[in-house]
Amino acid sequence: MTIVGRLTRDAVVNQLKDEREVVNFSIAVNDYFKPKSGEAIKVATFFNCAYWISTKVAANLKKGTLVEVTGRIYVNAYPGADGTAKASLNCHVNNIKIHAWPKEVEVIGKAEQATPNDASSEDVPF
Repeated sequence: MTIVGRLTRDAVVNQLKDEREVVNFSIAVNDYFKPKSGEAIKVATFFNCAYWISTKVAANLKKGTLVEVTGRIYVNAYPGADGTAKASLNCHVNNIKIHAWPKEVEVIGKAEQATPNDASSEDVPF
């Protein structure tokens, strides 16, 4: 199955007891629909993802990155702390494709406005 969505946080590399490493990340898929009643309803679906092939990709998986993942989807059911039944959607990822990087929040430098030189400030006839 293919999922396209944005990462909800930076990817994390976890090491298991047998020294295998896995890249874990979460993807949010936003959707909306308009029922006959008229008002649009927005829905977000979250997928917990695990990528076992290479940990090098984790450096590029930052919060807000738009990714397309292909893999096997499964549901994990578990009892909550209060005893109620809970479930999560998970994806065993086989392939990751990055479509867009997150917007940079921090501005590294300020653009300086160019000032004309004395030679180029002459009147141009056009």
